[in-house]
Amino acid sequence: MNTPTKQQRWLSWLYLALAVAGGVLPWLANLDFMREYGSSFDLTQFIALANANPAAQSLSRDLIVGASAITIWMVVESKRLQMKHLWIVLLSAVTIAFAFAAPFFLFLRERRLAELESQQA
Repeated sequence: MNTPTKQQRWLSWLYLALAVAGGVLPWLANLDFMREYGSSFDLTQFIALANANPAAQSLSRDLIVGASAITIWMVVESKRLQMKHLWIVLLSAVTIAFAFAAPFFLFLRERRLAELESQQA
């Protein structure tokens, strides 16, 4: 039985660290937004501010197009690799942050690839 290589383990943990950062950093900004604009998360106000100037529009549009493409790939890739629990990744994209969901998916994918590789040995 093959064990994951040092590079595979390192890459897997790097993705997990990025997922943690991708969950924490956006939510720190979300908490600042809620403190500044009211105690609840006003989605209408958030979207308005995300489009308040050309720089914000650029980042918002970049995120929506990139996140859409990567989400499609995650669905296709998870089916190809017969990964379980994709729903957790997709739900976390809208409840935590896409910056969490994408690296978390990559973490799960690396683990699945290692599992498939060990089954072939």
